[in-house]
Amino acid sequence: MTEFRSRLHDVKRIYDTLSVGDLAPWFRQSCVGRREPYSFDMAAGRYVALCFYGAAADPLAQRALGLAERQSEVLNRRQVTIFGVGTGIEEPPGRLTHLADLDGAVSRAFGVAPREGTFCLSDMRRGWFVLDPRLRVIATFPLGEDGDAAVFRYLAQLPQESMNAQVPVLQIPGVFEPEFCQRLIRLHDAQPGLDSAILTEDGALRDHGFKRRRDCLVADKSLVAQVQTRIFRRVVPEIRHVFQFEATRLERMIIACYDAAEAGRFCAHRDNTIADTAHRRFAVSINLNADFAGGDLVFPEYGTRPFKPALGGALVFSCSLLHAVLPMTSGRRYACLPFVYDDAAAELRRRNRASTSVERQAGPVAERPV
Repeated sequence: MTEFRSRLHDVKRIYDTLSVGDLAPWFRQSCVGRREPYSFDMAAGRYVALCFYGAAADPLAQRALGLAERQSEVLNRRQVTIFGVGTGIEEPPGRLTHLADLDGAVSRAFGVAPREGTFCLSDMRRGWFVLDPRLRVIATFPLGEDGDAAVFRYLAQLPQESMNAQVPVLQIPGVFEPEFCQRLIRLHDAQPGLDSAILTEDGALRDHGFKRRRDCLVADKSLVAQVQTRIFRRVVPEIRHVFQFEATRLERMIIACYDAAEAGRFCAHRDNTIADTAHRRFAVSINLNADFAGGDLVFPEYGTRPFKPALGGALVFSCSLLHAVLPMTSGRRYACLPFVYDDAAAELRRRNRASTSVERQAGPVAERPV
């Protein structure tokens, strides 16, 4: 936290301080040219440079944004995304993504603007924040000729090998027997799978460029019990051992199919970012077959390493991790995809469902894929 007296106001300004090594705050803010606000957590998986320039018409801002425009294509090839963050209503020209921080919420969170009260351009500590693929601060630079040059020198030398790190996932072989896997596959193939939707704050939507999957609900109570028994005997103890989490509940008994003939895929998302899914704690992905290509799971915040559980094996990971299912290239991938949570999360689910129903009666809210 930093204090200093404003040049234009006889008041003490207090700023939050974001230092190298800190996790950058996640936010949801208006984005120039987009109908829905942008959820910043979706920027993970690449290096990020945030340019807090204040007013687009300011000469320092124009110089910095001009440099960013000229460097954007080269940096994109190096897995670097540049965001401009302005506090005015001007729409800057060019190809960069600009966040319209009209209420100053993002500038305050990053310590660029004072924590409280109104502020003007002279009160802003304008500059650059460079973040790693997990959205941690790795460098800061002031806005200005020297700082602008320094940030682009820094971005040009970022090591790509740091994009691959140890991924905090759990792999468990032999959760389902091969015969049981075949039984679940036959169940899916015996009925038309439902076109799987993307959950949003305002219901469900379908975007086949983002997600293409067909789901089959397991409704037979005997079969449901057999799936539950295997998960609670073979997966839950491993979660307790590795993560010290006591899972007591299971959600979503479905068999899913990613089909190469339909360009099956699921782009990067998180599983717990809206009220209807906030109770989810761990995702369990159990492969029911192995005769396919593509469809691997990746975790962009930790690199590009693909994961493909063996036949009957499970991959378990926190629902807060950004993850994607890569496009299928041949065959079909069948998987059982439940979520586990505990009693405290069950109470959160109950409260959120009650409040969400009230909000939806009042009117729609912005959509956000999860």
